[in-house]
Formats: sequence, C-alpha cells, structure tokens
Amino acid sequence: MTTNNTPLADQLAQARGWDNLLRQLMLAGKSLHALAAESRNESREVSGCQSRVWLQMTVDSHNQVTMLAWSDSKIIRGVLAVIQEKVDQMSPSQLAVFDFDDWFRSIQLERYLSQSRASGIAGVVRQIRQQTAVSA
Repeated sequence: MTTNNTPLADQLAQARGWDNLLRQLMLAGKSLHALAAESRNESREVSGCQSRVWLQMTVDSHNQVTMLAWSDSKIIRGVLAVIQEKVDQMSPSQLAVFDFDDWFRSIQLERYLSQSRASGIAGVVRQIRQQTAVSA
C-alpha cells in the first residue's frame, strides 16, 4: 500500500461515510491551485471526463512539478486538489512509477467514485504522466 500521505489525503482517509468524504472533498476543492480561466482551453481539457476538467503541468529547471487544474464540478475540484497536493511533491520520474490506484484505495477515494468519475480521474492521471514524461 502506498503511504506518505499529504494533509488533504489524510483527511479523506479519516472520513467515515460518503457524507463526510463529500464534505472533505468540497473543503479540499477550495485549496485547489486553479488554472486561470483564460488558460482553460481545448488543448488543456482532459478528454473522457464526465465533468469538464482542464490541466496544465509544468516542470521547472530544478525538476519541480507544478500542477494547475480546474473543473466545473465541485467534487472533482476536490479530487483534483488532493491529487495536486501529492503530485506537487514528486519529480517526473517519481510520477511515472507512482501507483495512483493504490494510493486512491489507501485514502478511500476510489471506493466513493462512480465508474464515470473514476474513468475521468484515470484520464487526469494519464495526462499528468504524459505532460511530465518529457522531463522524466
């Protein structure tokens, strides 16, 4: 099992029941480092998501990853904030091998995502890896 959680992930892992998890996700969404409205364009939109999701990954000269994202869904904004907090701690090479599915299970997230939301989040993970692979 993947460990070394972030504060937002720990809050999800400790939530009991759908109502508490949903509340934690809504709160987490408020901490999302948002992709600016003018940057939410077709080239940054993640396909395959039930809700609209935009993603921009950057890697600086020190191999520091930065994720900016946005969704029109409050729940998905919360999921993105939790992912963002984790991703921003990793290098491109760490992201390439990180087991997101195991991590989602360890923080209870995957058990509460509908099939369509899980599929969309899998698309987000693919985009994260694709956009940072050049630097790995």
